Amino acid sequence: MISFPPEIFEKAAKIRLLLLDVDGILTDARIIVDEAGREIKHFCVRDGMGIKLLQMAGLEVGLLSSRTSKPVSHRAQELGIDMIFQGEKDKLSLYEKIKGKKALSDQNIAFMGDDWVDIPVLARVGLAITVPEAWPPVKDYAHYVTQNKGGHGAVREVCDLLLKAQGKWEEVLRCFAPSSLTRCF
Repeated sequence: MISFPPEIFEKAAKIRLLLLDVDGILTDARIIVDEAGREIKHFCVRDGMGIKLLQMAGLEVGLLSSRTSKPVSHRAQELGIDMIFQGEKDKLSLYEKIKGKKALSDQNIAFMGDDWVDIPVLARVGLAITVPEAWPPVKDYAHYVTQNKGGHGAVREVCDLLLKAQGKWEEVLRCFAPSSLTRCF
């Protein structure tokens, strides 16, 4: 079990929206293209479960990607993520629009990113997170660097952090207890 520093726990307690870059965060940053030109991505099922748990607990999740990819659209639909933005080169302007539309402050938003295009948003949010293999300068803007790699449980690690910091971990866990007569989703 990962133990989180108290200052990260304090920031995580205020989060209402988790925004995620895709390549390098939800995936391992590899893009596989077959001979027909179709893009294939690998997604971690545990990250998906973490996203579903956050949604059960009432938190929102959104995707912000500078690339456009059909597999990302498909995965977002599977996970019930309605807030999906692809092909966005200016993530900071998009972030400001989302923040205004959701009537949230910076302190209520967490963002996970791993490359230069993510730095402006990482520098603004209440909880800035990256992965161990992020491009080195990005780490200077992160409050927290996950122990798990992108595409290999990093998002789940953050989902667990948010649930624990907000006192929702036990509540969500009860949905999966063998004695539970009602499943939560």
